[in-house]
Amino acid sequence: MRPDTPADHNAEAERLLRTATQYPEDNESLLLQAAAHLELAGDRESASSLYDRLLADGPERPLLVKALQAANLWEYGHEAEARALITGIRTAAPADPAPWEIIAETLESHDELEASHDCFTTAITLLLTPGDDDVPYDTQSLLTGRHRVRRMLGRAHDNWDALADKVHTAHASISLDELHDPNRLWALGSNNPAELQAEIARLRSELGSYRSALSRPFPVAVLHWPEGELSELLAAYPELESEYPTHTAHLTDIEASLRDLSSTGTANLGIVTATVPSYEAFAASEQSSPSNADLLPQYATTLAARGKAVAWPPAKGADCWCGSGRAYRGCHGADQI
Repeated sequence: MRPDTPADHNAEAERLLRTATQYPEDNESLLLQAAAHLELAGDRESASSLYDRLLADGPERPLLVKALQAANLWEYGHEAEARALITGIRTAAPADPAPWEIIAETLESHDELEASHDCFTTAITLLLTPGDDDVPYDTQSLLTGRHRVRRMLGRAHDNWDALADKVHTAHASISLDELHDPNRLWALGSNNPAELQAEIARLRSELGSYRSALSRPFPVAVLHWPEGELSELLAAYPELESEYPTHTAHLTDIEASLRDLSSTGTANLGIVTATVPSYEAFAASEQSSPSNADLLPQYATTLAARGKAVAWPPAKGADCWCGSGRAYRGCHGADQI
C-alpha cells in the first residue's frame, strides 16, 4: 500500500534509512527517497538535514541534491538560501535535466513565472537539438513544464511548444493547450454541464498521467551482464546457460527487449548492470539459489529501485550501453530511427 498519512511517510523514511545502512553503495538514492517521504510528512527540517548530509558526503549528482534542497528550503521559510542554491545551479548549467526541472517548478510554484520560463528554456536549449523529435523520457517534462508556464504568461506557441504537443499527444487524448488553459478554474464554478464534463475529462487525463508516474518510481529495467561477469556467472551456475547462450546473444536480446517495450508505449526504460557478488547476495536475501532463473527479473527490478538504472536509449552522441566504447548509433542503436 502506498504511504498516505504523515505517519506512513515517516515510517517509510525510517525503513529507507535502515536499508541505507545495509546497502551503503546505494546510500544516495535511498537517502533521497527518505528525504522525499520526510517532506511529504511535513518534516522539512529533517529532510533538509538529510540533503545536507548527502552534500557533505560528495554525492554523484550534487546539483540534483542542491535543487531538491532549494525546493525544500523555500517551502519552510528559507527563501534567500533557496534562491542562492538555484542561482548556483543555473550558473553550473547541468546536462542532467532533473535539477533544471526541480528549480523551474520551484520558481513556478512561487509565482516567479518569468524566471521559471527562463530556466525551462535554458535547459531545453542546452539538452535538445532544434528540429530533432527524438526527446528522451527524462527531458519530456521540461517541454511540458515550459508549455504550461508559457500558457500562464500568455505567450504564443513556438517550435518547442509544438514539439511538446507532439510528445504529449503520442500518449494522451487531451491536448496540452486544454490541460494548461489558465481559465480552467472558471469551469469548476460553471453551471454548464458540457463545460463541467469537459473539465472532468481533463482532470481524468491528468490523473492518469500522475498515476502512471507514481506507479513507476524507477525505470522498467533490463539486466545487463558484462562479458567477464557473465563468464563468471555461467562457470559457477551452468544451469543459467539456457538464459545466456552467448554474450553476443545476450546483448542482442537486451536491445530487442527494450525496443519491444518501447514499441508498446512503455516509457521510462533503463538498463541495470549486474555483478556476480551482488546477484549472489540478492539470491541469499531471497533464500534461494543463484541458479534459479526466476530471480533474474526480480534482481533487475531491485537494482532499478536502488537507483542503479541507466536510461535507455542513450542520449544522442552518447556511448553505447554495452560498454564497447562506440557511439550507440554506431553500435546497438545502428538501425534506430
